Amino acid sequence: MTDFKHNPLNKKNYTRADIKSLIEEHNIKFIKLQFVDINGQVKNMTIPSAHIDKVLDNEIMLDGSSIKGFRSIETSDMYFYPDINTFQILPWRERDGVNSARLICDIYNSDGTPFEGCPRCNLKRVMKEAEKMGFSMNMGPEAEFFLFAKDKDGKVTTTTQDRAGYYDVGPEDLGEDVRSDIVLTLQKMGFDIEASHHEVADGQHEVDFKYADLLTTADNVATFKIAVKAIASHHNLHATFMPKPIFGINGSGMHCNVSLFKDGKNAFYDENAEYQLSDVAKYSIGGMLKHVKSITAILNPTVNSFKRLVPGYEAPVYLAWSLANRSALLRVPAKRGNATRVELRSPDPACNPYLAFAAILEACLDGVRNKIDPPAPVESNIYKLTTKERKKQRIESLPGDLSDALDCFDKSLVARAALGDHIFNEFMSAKKKEWDSFRTYVSQWEIDRYLERY
Repeated sequence: MTDFKHNPLNKKNYTRADIKSLIEEHNIKFIKLQFVDINGQVKNMTIPSAHIDKVLDNEIMLDGSSIKGFRSIETSDMYFYPDINTFQILPWRERDGVNSARLICDIYNSDGTPFEGCPRCNLKRVMKEAEKMGFSMNMGPEAEFFLFAKDKDGKVTTTTQDRAGYYDVGPEDLGEDVRSDIVLTLQKMGFDIEASHHEVADGQHEVDFKYADLLTTADNVATFKIAVKAIASHHNLHATFMPKPIFGINGSGMHCNVSLFKDGKNAFYDENAEYQLSDVAKYSIGGMLKHVKSITAILNPTVNSFKRLVPGYEAPVYLAWSLANRSALLRVPAKRGNATRVELRSPDPACNPYLAFAAILEACLDGVRNKIDPPAPVESNIYKLTTKERKKQRIESLPGDLSDALDCFDKSLVARAALGDHIFNEFMSAKKKEWDSFRTYVSQWEIDRYLERY
């Protein structure tokens, strides 16, 4: 693989000349213009590198009517506006010394304005609202995934590659080589990898990369997913970020470590405050606890997401915060100073990171604007509390299924502010259709349970 060491986290300001020089130096023949649809699925159009000037002049068009949540046929002409600093060689696409590179793009209307339905443009809009209040947000996600075997015909199964457990080592952990290749590939792409390990469930894994600002992190999550899938495929395996692929074992989450910064300093840290948490930190916790139900449809956007959000499998379902207790929805890790952060534990890796991060930021900002105080922290194991005890402590639960989550979402001004009217309406429409499809489907469980009995 090409030894390409540009680190996107360094925020290097590329010029056109830099891009052209890299194309020549690394024999790059194809440029992939990447973006995401409303579901967070990475899409791309491939352009021969000979047309790089057209790419950088924002002259490449796409048909928005064919993209989920974008435009109608009548107003379908849209343009790729590449972010020049996201230029990156794709190591897994090298063929006989010929390379492909990518540019992550914003989608613009034909009149040269940002498209309100572009998830990346929308996140930038919410980030600007935070800047007006003097804040920026850093995000450190922890996306888990499963590795499944393929059958002799190359079709994906739900047979896990191993039966190892949390932090296990080889030979039980058969995923070590795959994770190593994933880490090396991501490092070539400039990721600062902090750790990788086997997770709790059979065939479940985690690779953690360093936090960054929201836009960079959302780009990195999208890149991470396609890199993991590509490397797994090279090992004849299938990597999935489906939240709960197997009944009876833990599902995959994407815990999000959140912190607000102001004037270059961590605004969550106050050396002299209770727990060394500033008012900004407490109001952010209050905002997230108040609004998490209304943004759950964004953070946990599939029918399957709610198969993970059940008691007994380490997934947080109870609305509380804690300094250490992992049964709470929000946890404040022990580190302080610039490392002060709040870990939101409910999101899963099926979410669109651009929409999820916008929603989390908006919930925190609303908490700060309205000085929403959180309740007292809960340090007891909430899973062991009875329903009566939880009710006494006013500990509520997350929505139980996608339909409940959509009901909360539909009534929320914060969710609408986070997504904007276009994405809000398109997202709601798409998810209602998904729920209707699920609720009218006759499953194998129903056949097994009812066919012979009735």
